[in-house]
Amino acid sequence: MKRLLIQNGLLVDTEWTRHADILVEDSKIVRIAASIEAQEIPENTEIVHAEGLCVLPGIIDAHTHYHLISRGTVTADSFEEGSRCAAFGGVTCVIDFADDDKSGNLVRCTNERVAAMAEGMAVDFSLHQGVYSYREGLEEELVALKQAGVKVIKLFTTYKNVGYMIENPKELKALFSLCKKLDIMVSVHCEDDATIQKIDQSYEGAYTPAAHALLRPSEVEARGIDTVGRIALELDMSLYVVHLSSKAGLQKVRELRAKGLRVIVETTPHYLFLNKEKLEGPDGPLYVMTPPLRSEEDNEALQEAVLNGEVQVIATDHCSFTREQKLSSNDCRTIFPGIPGTEELLSLVYSFAANSGRIGIQQVVNLLSTAPAKAFGLYPRKGSIRVGSDADLVLFDPDEAWTISKDTIHSASGYTPYEGMQVIGKPVMTYLRGRLIMGDNMYLGIPGNGEFIPQHDVGRGKTIMH
Repeated sequence: MKRLLIQNGLLVDTEWTRHADILVEDSKIVRIAASIEAQEIPENTEIVHAEGLCVLPGIIDAHTHYHLISRGTVTADSFEEGSRCAAFGGVTCVIDFADDDKSGNLVRCTNERVAAMAEGMAVDFSLHQGVYSYREGLEEELVALKQAGVKVIKLFTTYKNVGYMIENPKELKALFSLCKKLDIMVSVHCEDDATIQKIDQSYEGAYTPAAHALLRPSEVEARGIDTVGRIALELDMSLYVVHLSSKAGLQKVRELRAKGLRVIVETTPHYLFLNKEKLEGPDGPLYVMTPPLRSEEDNEALQEAVLNGEVQVIATDHCSFTREQKLSSNDCRTIFPGIPGTEELLSLVYSFAANSGRIGIQQVVNLLSTAPAKAFGLYPRKGSIRVGSDADLVLFDPDEAWTISKDTIHSASGYTPYEGMQVIGKPVMTYLRGRLIMGDNMYLGIPGNGEFIPQHDVGRGKTIMH
């Protein structure tokens, strides 16, 4: 039996913070106490001294796309490389994505993705399963999907041109009804496709990277949220909105919540800290993602929403392409959309919290670990420091100041969208189920050691009504 004792750290859970020692046996936390002396434990127990460090539950990046095959190419970060980024960022579990091949067998889509990830992942993972059509036998597909451990589906209100969108409103509502009946959470990429098409038809400008923000403005997001929000409200079911990007989208969430809708809102660091000015100039293609970057006013509105509790989850939508892939086109319609971000997540959000003076490290843990664990049915195995939980632990130095750059980040993309940003707080050691996977700036992850984590009761992330 492998034992690990972490002494004298500041343990940070969403519900409490205290200086304490933590004992791990094999993959689980077995004891937490004010002091656990070496003579109390068996010989050959590894002892780690954590004075001056915070001990956090492993971060969960609730929205990733590692090794995504799309548009005739594949993203830069494979499962192995994505795991490396995760370990350096204190991330011990990711929620990735399985496509729907529309063959009428969702569980096969999930199982194929799980099998592929299991070969390369060095951190744990779970999934949300895309659903791109309403068809006969879908209820049986969803039942089988639940039995396979996936209780969250992903829908799109755009991308009709590539077949991701369920266009018929009656079919969309019927799918929502099935999910309510089966207790499956619905997560949605919210952009109104009809509005996008209308704008594109009347647009007469050049299709530069900067045009991306004009072609998919914030009203597109607000209308997409309104469409699915009304359905969920009518059916009295909760909704998970992925990567909220705009002040207008936030206002629509507020309106729906005022009517009683239960909404779990996810946003990302790029919508909090980057704006559409990044789309200008020769490096503009590097910053193209969907939805597009918006204005500084949108950044500020979303930052305030994080600080006042209107946002429940911050994830990254990590979907990295190399500089060469991104810069191969200057046309926003054909630039590969997506950016890296898993590794930068914890330091960016902690720095924002610390600089705000309004939320502390416990709220950071909630946004990045506990709330996503609850939303995706992984809690308390993940997202907490308690006896019986997986020993996914991050030793975090809250005082280390450093600069994000391509030289300090490990994505195979070869760049970071946060180049030059000065942050405080850095993961020093990352443990996955009691095994060190990053320490002393060395990567120790083993491809294939990551496990698929089945989901149980989903949609229990903290939701605040306004």
